[in-house]
Amino acid sequence: MPPNKIPDNKDEAPPPAQSSFSQQTSKVRNFFSIPAPVKTLFDKVPVLTYPSNELPQRAPKPARIPSLYVFIKEEDAAAGRPSYNPSCLKWQAFLNIAGVNHRLVPSSNHASPTGVLPFLLPAANSSNSPQETSAPIISNKLIKYAEKLGKTVVETSSMRYEAYQSLIDHRIRSAWLYTLYLEPLNFSAVAYQLYVSPNSSNPLVRASISHQLRSAAEAELLKHTSIIDTDDLYSEADKAFEALSILLGGDSWFFGCSTPTLFDASIFAYTQLLLDDELGWKEKKLCRALRRRANLVQHRERLLVKYFGGS
Repeated sequence: MPPNKIPDNKDEAPPPAQSSFSQQTSKVRNFFSIPAPVKTLFDKVPVLTYPSNELPQRAPKPARIPSLYVFIKEEDAAAGRPSYNPSCLKWQAFLNIAGVNHRLVPSSNHASPTGVLPFLLPAANSSNSPQETSAPIISNKLIKYAEKLGKTVVETSSMRYEAYQSLIDHRIRSAWLYTLYLEPLNFSAVAYQLYVSPNSSNPLVRASISHQLRSAAEAELLKHTSIIDTDDLYSEADKAFEALSILLGGDSWFFGCSTPTLFDASIFAYTQLLLDDELGWKEKKLCRALRRRANLVQHRERLLVKYFGGS
């Protein structure tokens, strides 16, 4: 036999007799085989494979521009208006300042890969199929994302930056949490309408969501103190606004920058909402503290007109 040649069956020894197991397997195979009459019918009318159905009209479709998922009403998203959530608004403003074209998508924390908003889905690649999705970009990666797009992201080099940023992240944010969630009048008039009502019409579900929101705000405040002192919260926020007002002075943007930076977006995220009368604030102590600083009010107006079309 030549090398590497597959031997023919006639050259092999005769096969051994089938074992009982093989005989049983053969019977099972015959049992499930297609009966001859049915097979004849299938041969005459072959099975056709139809193309898959298109996605429903309401299903999300790949976007040609990046999509920023934020807390926002549908009509406001369509018009590019500011989000009603400070964390979302900060990064929405940043993308506008950086010149990153994007669309807004109303969402909730349940849709986020990290459990919080905002997050951004990059534009769909034209070479990708509709089923392929891009990896979401969380908020603390948005600066690098803008830079990769070739956008100029101005950052302040001031050594005082961290100290003033902490005024926003702690003193002003703490007062915000209290005035929105723990002030009964504001919770009913503002927070309930934004975060509770849109999620369910069931009274029990709404009561549960309300309790969760208020408990979460209280727990967050108690991380920094053993007791929630309302007067102290508002006093510290008032001092923070005063310090930021002095820092801004007569300049258009903070730290004397020629264009707004992420810091400007950070303070705008609160000043815009506190000065937005359409939100329906009832207890306005924090709002009044802000309005006493005319240059902070004007700073908010400049950003609103320049980057949100005066929405």
